[in-house]
Amino acid sequence: MKVFFKTFGCRTNIFDTQVMIENLKSYSLANNENEADIIVINSCTVTNGADSDVKDYLSKIGKLNKKIFFTGCALDSVGKIAFDNNKIFGAFGHSSKENIENLLNEPKKFFIKNDLSHLDSTIVSEFVGKSRGFIKVQEGCNFKCSYCIIPQVRGKSRSYDRDKILLQIKKLADNGVSEVVLTGTNLGSYGKDNKNTLAQLIIDISKISGIRRIRLGSLEPSQIKDDFLEILDSSFLEKHLHIALQHTNDVMLKSMNRLNRFEDDLILFENIAKKGFAIGSDFIVGFPGESEDIFNDAIDRLHMLPLTHIHAFIYSPRSNTMASKLTIDIPKDKAKERLHKIKNIIALKNRAFRENKQPLNVLVEKKKGDFYYGLDQFYNRIRIKSDNDLRAKWVVINHYEVEQDMNYAEI
Repeated sequence: MKVFFKTFGCRTNIFDTQVMIENLKSYSLANNENEADIIVINSCTVTNGADSDVKDYLSKIGKLNKKIFFTGCALDSVGKIAFDNNKIFGAFGHSSKENIENLLNEPKKFFIKNDLSHLDSTIVSEFVGKSRGFIKVQEGCNFKCSYCIIPQVRGKSRSYDRDKILLQIKKLADNGVSEVVLTGTNLGSYGKDNKNTLAQLIIDISKISGIRRIRLGSLEPSQIKDDFLEILDSSFLEKHLHIALQHTNDVMLKSMNRLNRFEDDLILFENIAKKGFAIGSDFIVGFPGESEDIFNDAIDRLHMLPLTHIHAFIYSPRSNTMASKLTIDIPKDKAKERLHKIKNIIALKNRAFRENKQPLNVLVEKKKGDFYYGLDQFYNRIRIKSDNDLRAKWVVINHYEVEQDMNYAEI
């Protein structure tokens, strides 16, 4: 029998799906829903939009007459409703995913709650067809941001054992992975519970044969300390960091129950930018209380930051969070207008950064049509025309053109 995995959301979910695939023994993977006998949905619930995407997918595949299983962060919301309405056969928490083989063989319908203290023991051997691997180094989050549901569905922060992480990466490196992306629910909290540090872990990973570049998931500004800043000049680290600010106005940051404040954020970003880094961040638009004056102030401050990438999105209240009790006072049209403004500002900053040309170290990911596509050390995408087969290859590109959304080269 064939199984198709549909993964929504973050890099942590991508890794969780690989854990399930690794534990499949008597099933083969399907390339799409139509050829599958079973569909497993790994869900995301970070926003209302994420929930809607999962619901829409459930409606679509419900017409295919397949056996459907449900897991992921939306287990207790979308998953429970779907289970109660007989739209899925089985539902299980993240903590049960290593038991996927037995779960798919269950003769009776089931709903298994998530154990928020669990850590996986599985060593993933490969990311099928990929030369980049996502590595989960910690799980859960101790932050109490007023808008965020994730600590309730992922639990408190807990770190994976250092030796297990290194064994995991060595296994992937032996199977052709040359770039790893360290990820977690709250990556910067890695090591707080086992006397390790993220900086030392990165150094240890860099010594593994075959690993050419280390990328990092999202970091919190309040967690970036001197020992981390000291390794930023290392050749094995990407020249891009994603540091989650969520807003640039201190009134909003306080209402969001964030630990960071703009003055410190600006100093941190400027120091990192001086080392030649591209910097990305998150920005929540339309949070309750975001008046016109506050937003205009936020935009002025956004211009001051040396940002090159942005993940901006419109606030959506999540049940059982502190912010869900606040009244939404920003009309949707106004929030969309603000969202586009922020994206346009950072798009211009990104292009200006790319126009300051320097050699690009690119890992080519795929070929689509007549072109190859990959990411450089600054997390900028590039389109390449070449007569050579560049898939999964590393290439250094000195001459290229700067286009609207990406760079272009012929080699």
